[in-house]
Amino acid sequence: MSEPGALRMRLALLGREVAKFGVVGGLGVLVNLAVFNLVRHTTELPVVRASLIATIVAIAFNYVGFRYFTYRDRDKSGRTKEMTLFLLFSLVGLVIENGILYAATYGLGWNSPLASNFFKFFGIGVATLFRFWSYRTWVFRALPAKEAVQTAESFLERAEPVAPRQARRRQPDHV
Repeated sequence: MSEPGALRMRLALLGREVAKFGVVGGLGVLVNLAVFNLVRHTTELPVVRASLIATIVAIAFNYVGFRYFTYRDRDKSGRTKEMTLFLLFSLVGLVIENGILYAATYGLGWNSPLASNFFKFFGIGVATLFRFWSYRTWVFRALPAKEAVQTAESFLERAEPVAPRQARRRQPDHV
């Protein structure tokens, strides 16, 4: 494949990955904001604690979406390591997301429902950039090329061989 063709293919694959990540992430944002507002308006918890609960629920939702939709074709051999790294990077994202909300609420005194939702959403956006990079780089890693080729070869070996067109024609018997 030519270099421009390979680049186009890589960009197309990255575009699909970003789109799938965006679908799961977008639904995760809705879960996060819905739980945040539900907890905030039905309990007396402070805003950042309500946000922490919402973020944890969204992290659980997102793991299922990323593992079984966005990155379902990625290496699944080390689930314990995958889960550990996912939780570690999610924790960093949680700190980024809720740190922004904390700074706005307690540092700047912006504590209205509108301000809280704005900075919650803004924090989610900043943390999402970090999460995308870390999840695709460290957590849901692509299969190594050698392993991908072996997987494809084993699939082809299991398939029934198809005879070439000429071999399928009946050859006359020569004496």
